Amino acid sequence: MRALVKFIYFNLLGWGIIGNTNFSQDTIKKAVIIAAPHTSWHDFFIGLYLRKITGVKTNFVAKKELFKWPIKYYFRAIGGKALDRTSGQNKVEAIADLFKNEDEFRLTLAPEGTRKKVEEWKTGFYYIAKTANVPIIMFTLDFKNKQNHISKPFYPTDDMEADFKYMRSFYEGIIGKIPEYS
Repeated sequence: MRALVKFIYFNLLGWGIIGNTNFSQDTIKKAVIIAAPHTSWHDFFIGLYLRKITGVKTNFVAKKELFKWPIKYYFRAIGGKALDRTSGQNKVEAIADLFKNEDEFRLTLAPEGTRKKVEEWKTGFYYIAKTANVPIIMFTLDFKNKQNHISKPFYPTDDMEADFKYMRSFYEGIIGKIPEYS
């Protein structure tokens, strides 16, 4: 299966991986992975290809209502975790607890929080990483150049403004599937 995915990703789709390609399961067992720009549902499939090619198990959270028969088995198999989005709950704490309860957990999120154009990123991923005491790994969804650029692990400091400036700079000039949302 991995050979087929590599053939599709590299040969048929013409994509490439650059940067921290040595990122392996043995090195970083827990991290928050941010994928941007998130402009299309196609991003999910590029992420699945990347996951299979690198051999790195990644996870995502989705509203619990999506985890119904029969699709729940597929979502769980590809690293999905159901999240109760009932109002009044501290979602940062709930997600950070997932890191405590798992030996290996790499949570992939879109910092924009939506597929539409945003001027400011959401901060939840940052607070999740800080609360769980795990690094942030950035990767691009660069449809213009057909590349996934993967960063080295970045450990958030106590200077959120500087951290966001650093992380945003990683994505400068990156164009998503829908350019006007990038």
